[in-house]
Amino acid sequence: MSIKVIISGQRACFTRPEMKAERVSYDVPTPGALEGLLKSVYWKPAMRYVIDQIIVFNPIEFTSVRRNEVKSKVKFSKMKAQMKEAEEAQKNPDIAIESDPRIYTNFGDERTQRASMILKNVRYGVAFHIELTGLRCERENQECDPLKKHEAEFIRRCRKGQCFRQPCLGCAEFPAEISLTDNFQKEQICQENMGVHDLGYMLYKVCFKDGGHPVHDDWNSRLYSDEAESRFYRPIMKDGVIDVAKYKGVVMC
Repeated sequence: MSIKVIISGQRACFTRPEMKAERVSYDVPTPGALEGLLKSVYWKPAMRYVIDQIIVFNPIEFTSVRRNEVKSKVKFSKMKAQMKEAEEAQKNPDIAIESDPRIYTNFGDERTQRASMILKNVRYGVAFHIELTGLRCERENQECDPLKKHEAEFIRRCRKGQCFRQPCLGCAEFPAEISLTDNFQKEQICQENMGVHDLGYMLYKVCFKDGGHPVHDDWNSRLYSDEAESRFYRPIMKDGVIDVAKYKGVVMC
């Protein structure tokens, strides 16, 4: 079943990995970024999103901004220490939680200014379908069709505007609006996007090698590997439409 949505926002940034110092956005969103956006609405380990088509309605326009960004990352060791202290505090209320993994941006050494070349006034049509990963929970109803269940759940949540976290267009500060549609109005594609446009080599998505399975298939410990590989492709936009499904078999590492 193909599901179609309209995604729009005032700003977007799909960062090119080759730009190290400053952020520079791709001309169009990557399939991996759109998968992450859809996961904000609904996601389960038993399913995955597969992008089939991207339609670029609005002109591709860039603007330059300068933002304050945090240089450091929250350390996992501090998070783990805080969780351990919280468990001990539940058993003994006299124990205080001293670990603080947060990063305070009021200190000058944790904050830096970076220039970004971002997109503005974006509007995309995205056609996708859902596939099963084979990872199923024991509590799932074995009688119902799991694929139809996930499709119906996504549609229900999208219609009601529900989400696990705010969907964003590349960066958390660039929120996205998502709405379902039955058909794309191709006549709404701007004149600037007509014709054939070679978008060059783009990041397709980052794929984790474990495929969602824990190390040694030990589902009790659930320790996952962080090994991943980046996959690229070279899409051609014809009259504002990118046929992503056509490049599925030619994605390069």
